[in-house]
Amino acid sequence: MPASRAGTSYVGRFAPSPTGLLHAGSLVAALASWLDARAHGGRWLVRIEDADTERCQPGLGEQILAQLAAFGLRPDEEPIWQTQRSARYEQALQQLVAQGLAYPCGCTRREIDEALAAQGLGHTRHGERVYPGTCRNGLHGKRARAWRFATWQRPGRIDWHDRRLGEQVQDVAQAVGDFVLRRADGPWAYQLAVVVDDADQGITHVVRGEDLADNTPRQILLQRALGLPTPQYLHTPLVLAADGQKLSKQNGAQALDTQSSAGIVAALQAAVHALGLPAPPAGNSPQDLLAGCIGAWAALYNPAP
Repeated sequence: MPASRAGTSYVGRFAPSPTGLLHAGSLVAALASWLDARAHGGRWLVRIEDADTERCQPGLGEQILAQLAAFGLRPDEEPIWQTQRSARYEQALQQLVAQGLAYPCGCTRREIDEALAAQGLGHTRHGERVYPGTCRNGLHGKRARAWRFATWQRPGRIDWHDRRLGEQVQDVAQAVGDFVLRRADGPWAYQLAVVVDDADQGITHVVRGEDLADNTPRQILLQRALGLPTPQYLHTPLVLAADGQKLSKQNGAQALDTQSSAGIVAALQAAVHALGLPAPPAGNSPQDLLAGCIGAWAALYNPAP
C-alpha cells in the first residue's frame, strides 16, 4: 500500500534488531509506525539495526523482512543495514572528538562498579551503570576500551514532547552520565548509530515502543551536538508478558505465525487492540484490516487535516 501523497515531508521508520524473529510486541511497534506514516500520507522505511554483531544472528534480517511482508508491511524504499554504515558512524564520532565532545575510556565494568561503590552508589538507573567520569581527564596508562560522550560539555537538561506521553524532561549528565558511543568490543553503540541513521534517512517522525523513551534525551543531545534535526517522537504502549515484564526475545516471546492467513489476521487484531484502537471487523484480510485502521489511528494521533 503506497503512500497516499507524493512529495510528502513525512518520513517514518521501523528499525528492528535481528537478535530474534518478530513477536507480538515488535509487531505492535511496526504496525504503529506504519499507521502513523500512512495517516500522514508519508513514507515508511525499514532499517535493520544489526550493528551489534555479537548478538545479531545471520539471516534473521531477511527473515524479519519476510515476516513484515506477510503482514502487509512493506517499506517504500529498500531497507538499509547498519553493518554497511560503519564509515558513517566513524565520521560522526570524529566530529564529536574534534568538538571535544567525545573521549576514550579505559574502564572495565568492574572498575565502574568499584568507583560507584566508593561513592555509595550502585546501579541506580534501571540497573544501568551511571558512569562516574573516571576517564574524563585522561586514561592514565589504561588502554582505551570505549568512546564516551562528554555530557558535562553540554547543557544536560533535555525537555522534549512525546505525542502520547506528553511533556518529558531528563538531565542526561545526572541520570545517565557519559554514555558510550562505541563499545569496548568494537560495535557501535545504539545511541550514536540511530541518530546518524535517522538523520541520513530523513526521518521526521519516530514511532517506537515506550521502553525506548528513556533513550530519547541522549539522542536529542547527540542530534544537537552533531547539528542534526530532531524528529517528532511517539512511544507506544508495551506488550507485557505473563510476569508483567515487557514481552521480549529475552523472556521467551514466541515468533509470529506467518504460515496462515488466519494467524496473520489474529496477530494484527491483537496488535490493534494493544494500541488502543477500535476492534477491526472479524474476517478481514490483512490488507483490508490495515486500511481500516488508518482512520482510527489518525483520530488518536493525527487529528489535524
